[in-house]
Amino acid sequence: MRTPVRGPESLTQGLRGGVGDSPVRPDARLKVRGEFAYSSDLWMENMLWGTTLRSPHPYARIRGIDISAALTLPGVRCVLTADDVPGSKMYGNDKRDQPVLAMDVVRYQGEPVALIAADHPETGRRAAALVDVDYEVLQPLTDPERAIHDDSAPRLHSGGNVVRHQPVVVGDADAAVAEVVVSGEYTVGMQDQAFLGPESGLAVPAEDGGVDLYVASQWLHNDLWQVAPCLDLPESKVRLTQSGVGGAFGGREDLSVQIHACMLALHTGRPVKMMYHRQESFFGHVHRHPAVMRYEHGADRDGRIVYVKAEIILDGGAYASTTPAVVGNAASLGIGPYEVPNVAIDAWGVYTNNPPCGAMRGFGAVQTCFAYESQMDKLAAAVGISPAEVRRRNAVAQGSRLATGQVLDSPAPLAEMLTRLEAIPLPEAPQGDRDLRDLPGGVANTTHGEGVRRGIGFGVGIKNICFSEGFDDYSTARIRLEVIGGEPVALVHTAGIEVGQGLVTLQAQIARTELGVERVTIVPADTAVGSAGSSSASRQSYMTGGAVRAACIEVRGVIAGRLGVAPVDLRLTGGKAVSAAGGVLGALVDVLGGDAIEVTREFRHRPTAPMDPLSGRGDSHTQLALCVHRAVVDVDVELGLVKVVDLSAVQDVGKILNRLSLEGQIQGGTAQGLGLAVMEEILVSEGKVRNPSFTDYLIPTILDMPPMRMEILEYPDPNAPYGLRGAGEPPTLSSTPAIVAAIRDATGRALPRVPVRPEHIVGD
Repeated sequence: MRTPVRGPESLTQGLRGGVGDSPVRPDARLKVRGEFAYSSDLWMENMLWGTTLRSPHPYARIRGIDISAALTLPGVRCVLTADDVPGSKMYGNDKRDQPVLAMDVVRYQGEPVALIAADHPETGRRAAALVDVDYEVLQPLTDPERAIHDDSAPRLHSGGNVVRHQPVVVGDADAAVAEVVVSGEYTVGMQDQAFLGPESGLAVPAEDGGVDLYVASQWLHNDLWQVAPCLDLPESKVRLTQSGVGGAFGGREDLSVQIHACMLALHTGRPVKMMYHRQESFFGHVHRHPAVMRYEHGADRDGRIVYVKAEIILDGGAYASTTPAVVGNAASLGIGPYEVPNVAIDAWGVYTNNPPCGAMRGFGAVQTCFAYESQMDKLAAAVGISPAEVRRRNAVAQGSRLATGQVLDSPAPLAEMLTRLEAIPLPEAPQGDRDLRDLPGGVANTTHGEGVRRGIGFGVGIKNICFSEGFDDYSTARIRLEVIGGEPVALVHTAGIEVGQGLVTLQAQIARTELGVERVTIVPADTAVGSAGSSSASRQSYMTGGAVRAACIEVRGVIAGRLGVAPVDLRLTGGKAVSAAGGVLGALVDVLGGDAIEVTREFRHRPTAPMDPLSGRGDSHTQLALCVHRAVVDVDVELGLVKVVDLSAVQDVGKILNRLSLEGQIQGGTAQGLGLAVMEEILVSEGKVRNPSFTDYLIPTILDMPPMRMEILEYPDPNAPYGLRGAGEPPTLSSTPAIVAAIRDATGRALPRVPVRPEHIVGD
């Protein structure tokens, strides 16, 4: 029997390694050995299993629900519907528009309708099949353009079908005169986060009438702020603790099991575990917004852009989730990292009866990047210059303005990055007999080289870091410095979520650097400390790293006060307090004695502003990051098969805090961009998902991902902690258009859609 687990154990790092080092991650060996406790491993004595009954229809009225047959099944402890929600029946990220359980209507296939608590998960599934829901099936609205423009389309929400419309207007794009004009319509399919760890959690009813929830999340406090009102409980009685996460990529920003498990636990008075199976997971979280984008670029004969016009339509699915913020990103970054004097963008996010879409790595910037980079390649061909050169001629630099009018007030070395990327050696041209694993089709033995052509492509992307548009973005850190076992030990407590990016390691690195101690213990993330914000927007190194650093600096100030010196004249190193002149003022063990120092600090980045609803103007972003890719592909033009041979990248990260983790982020982001380029798509027909499994939804494997060569630049951002620049998302943007450009180069095909399928290469 598995040992009862309520959450991950505290992670104590006894290894040397401060900022700039790459210490071994404390969870690394456990994960490699299969011993790490993920949320799906949670277990308690006497616990029940929760099951969700979901709608088979994308759009239907609920005329009645009969739960009597399910209640008579032995082992079933309760069946709950919308009538049993004790508090607010609605929740949501940006808008409270999503029902805890469907009431009078279901708006997407897979929407939760009823909950079952049973002694065994199989019993719960059998009970769900016995719940009789009387549906009046309706014609689903699945065309996002119809949702905007067709007045006869059904209104899916009381406010209409438009979640957000955001124009961006600079100069006069209609009046601008261009010598060269290129245009195109581009489509991005619905990508899934495809994390390996399914949604899961354990809710435990407490003696005070509240509930303790152990769950894999990306933002515990945002979960709390939605869960507590639905349970009709004060936030103090809903306590969340982070459990082991098996990947996230944005898919855990929205609620899944949180409210449902708590409802079942409070109703039965027993612990309740919920864990989705793989097919259910595809219905249990949001996905990347599919998009249709129409672009027109006008330029002079030298390829310098005169104007850009764009229409961007993002399908948000049945509920808003983070669609408003995704639209803001798509609009504000919709022309890419290029100087453009005249801009006219219309970005739309709409409701449909397709699956809900929300946060995924890249967050609105991925879709537009594919479109504007495809346009840059068309422009290069039209004026007769190289793809790299057209980008270089139009590249932003420090002091440039974005389309929103915001000035890039920190380094933006895009031209240099492109030059450095071109200088990275290309892989050698194939000669003689080749290993099948190096050819399109691989060991399927579809070719021995005949019909295979090589292509090269470039991609550039710009991504905002941290939350934008006036959001009160902050993180909280509690630092306790005390003597344990005769040596100083730092205790770091934040609600920052480790989703695989290395945040736990980084927090300890910062504490070692700032406090000069070797032993650092990271307390499991929970809601007993203030919010750290979401592990998204490439923000945790900036925000929670900044909070840990700020709290450590305050601890250092307390020590300086005890020693009677100014904080600026004190360094902590090697377990000692040292003056600026280098003299040892005392050992930390002696300075602390039996009196621990504990400090809690909130850290905020500089303020941002909402985009103007009519012009899009405003300093909406905190920080921006750039990445450039060059892709080399081999394409079997007879079968439409693609082998990505090489992916080289140059990225400016401001300051390298942990090289090993950083390189992993660049490689991982690139891999997800590769997936979107050539294989990953949730196929939806009339609102129904056709491939909800990892058999039919394909993701890159180690055989699909080529070795990467990367060059990492360090141009510090003076506004950021340590000068760092968020790094996790930018590679996801630029890798996709680079790969597709390379396929175009090999085939001569236009390829306006991703993912690129074999029929797009060989079809008419």
